[in-house]
Amino acid sequence: MEFKRLSHEVFYTGRVFDLIVERIEYPSGAQAVREIARHPGGAATVPVTDDGHVLLVRQMRFPLGRYITEIPAGKLSPGEDPALAAARELAEETGYDARRLEKLATIYTSPGFCDEQLHLYLGRGLVERPEGPRREEGEQSMTLESVPLAEALHNALSGTYQDAKTILGLLLAERLLSGGSL
Repeated sequence: MEFKRLSHEVFYTGRVFDLIVERIEYPSGAQAVREIARHPGGAATVPVTDDGHVLLVRQMRFPLGRYITEIPAGKLSPGEDPALAAARELAEETGYDARRLEKLATIYTSPGFCDEQLHLYLGRGLVERPEGPRREEGEQSMTLESVPLAEALHNALSGTYQDAKTILGLLLAERLLSGGSL
């Protein structure tokens, strides 16, 4: 490390993340305070139907105060396999299972203040579950959208979709589906 940790304080322990405040010293001797959100990580799936549509969810994002369109995603439970979490969230939010999940990437969502790693998957061979989605209380207003992949890519590149995991997931999925390598 290029710095020395002088203090470490757990400021808040929450359901989604913990807030840590650390005081550090740089090699120059200058000191700084770093506020860190510790997050267990998450998993997301770009679910593509056999006829080339992407299943997206439109949901209220409270911090933004508006609805946005995203790929299905959710938080990892402690020790949970990311692929199992991706499959769980896909089923809960869309009511579909994927016969095949292919890893697209693992990314840091916002490494300037948060340690969250998000695991992105491509889901193919989708099968609708007879019981449909099993959404949590905060997801009850969520709606499911089926969008042709070309249209979803246009929306991602034109700024219609603004969620980073969705934009990157769509681009990586399209590359893999068109025969490219990751």
